[in-house]
Amino acid sequence: MDVLLISIVLAVVAGIIFTGIGLISGSDETAVLVPATLIVVLLGAPPEAVFAFFMSAVLSKHLTHAIPTALMGVPGDTTATPMLDHANFMRRIGLPHIALRKMISGGIIGAFIALPVSLAFAVFLSQFGEFFQKNAGIIFTLAAVLIGYFSKGRWASIILIIPFALVVQGLNLVSTTILGSGLSTSFFLGIAIGPMFTDILLASSKSGRLMIQRHEPNEYKLAPEKKSWSGYFPNPFKVLTKKQSAAVGGTSFLSSLTFALSPVGMTALMGEVIGSRVKGQYKKSTTSLSTMNGVTESTYIAETIIPLVAFGIPLSPVAIGPAQGLFNAPPVFTTEPVHNLHTLMEPMDFLLYGFIGIIIAAVLAYPFSMNFARKATVLVLKYINQEAIIAMFIGIVTLLAFYEGGLISVAVTFSMAMVGGLLNRFLGVGVGVQFMIFYGSSWIVATLFGL
Repeated sequence: MDVLLISIVLAVVAGIIFTGIGLISGSDETAVLVPATLIVVLLGAPPEAVFAFFMSAVLSKHLTHAIPTALMGVPGDTTATPMLDHANFMRRIGLPHIALRKMISGGIIGAFIALPVSLAFAVFLSQFGEFFQKNAGIIFTLAAVLIGYFSKGRWASIILIIPFALVVQGLNLVSTTILGSGLSTSFFLGIAIGPMFTDILLASSKSGRLMIQRHEPNEYKLAPEKKSWSGYFPNPFKVLTKKQSAAVGGTSFLSSLTFALSPVGMTALMGEVIGSRVKGQYKKSTTSLSTMNGVTESTYIAETIIPLVAFGIPLSPVAIGPAQGLFNAPPVFTTEPVHNLHTLMEPMDFLLYGFIGIIIAAVLAYPFSMNFARKATVLVLKYINQEAIIAMFIGIVTLLAFYEGGLISVAVTFSMAMVGGLLNRFLGVGVGVQFMIFYGSSWIVATLFGL
């Protein structure tokens, strides 16, 4: 099949699947995007099609994650957390549907600004790519220290860099002894599902179960849907005011030039900066929500494209998390040596196939979210079991791990999930810190212990 046709087909598949996944509150981006991207890569899809798939998946999920956030007051995923205060205010005054429309419209605008801006910046930074590739080990280690310092765990994250690196290299030594070669996919799959797997462990423990046990179901009150436009596909610039559109455009442009900062942090920062300049709680909340969701899209796109095009190694929170499979999916994509989308695609390919992904996601997810948000939410609440979704992704992870190295690979995956998940849950050692330590672990151990 033609590469263009395959890319369109996979972008449509991603748009449909992740439009649905975004409706499910708490569906972590890393835990769902990494396995899905790896499946596409390992099935032999062309690099361009893999990129179109990922871009469609990201935008689709981040458009529909606004639905549980706005209508139920439950974050659709991690990046939606900073939006809760403003979303809850809109729910209290009976206007969650207005909040939803502002959020989704801001997201669409942010995505289309971010792609060309971040790509142009990445091309500029690519002249420094060789330096970053040669010094990847120390860069990852320094990044682990920096991200750890600004994480919830702070000093625990920094103190545990060396012990965690030893755990990684110890498991890698065991797998190399048994298989004759090291593992890679299994490690970052384990890190990705760590928080999710920890909740499963807690639920299976008599003492741990008390931490997550609920004694009564949550209750949600959903406002009726009222359309303020004609036709099926609303114009996002008419949903937002001129000032809101300008705020979304400006913050999306600025956040498209960053790649080392947390998407959650950027979302909160830009939302508060813009909100502080608006008088009146209603205008402040609607403007902040549209801005925040626009920044969510722009940071995710920028933090994927800039490291991918400029360096070929994952040097951003998104690249070391949800976009992991675009950089490292052995034996197809690798970072040592760099053989991934960085070397297999040209900048114009990123622009073309990136636009294919986000256009298809916009066509599928945007009008769906604007027209059927309430009906879709009711359907999810009534008929879709969150535990079943978690079980599905655990099954996918097990399959991918077994594909890489059989039972030993599965054991390594869930060993990493256990260690990483517990550190994340109880000590605040974030997934981003763990990914950076994983990538820098061979340099750390070799430098400190000469191994």
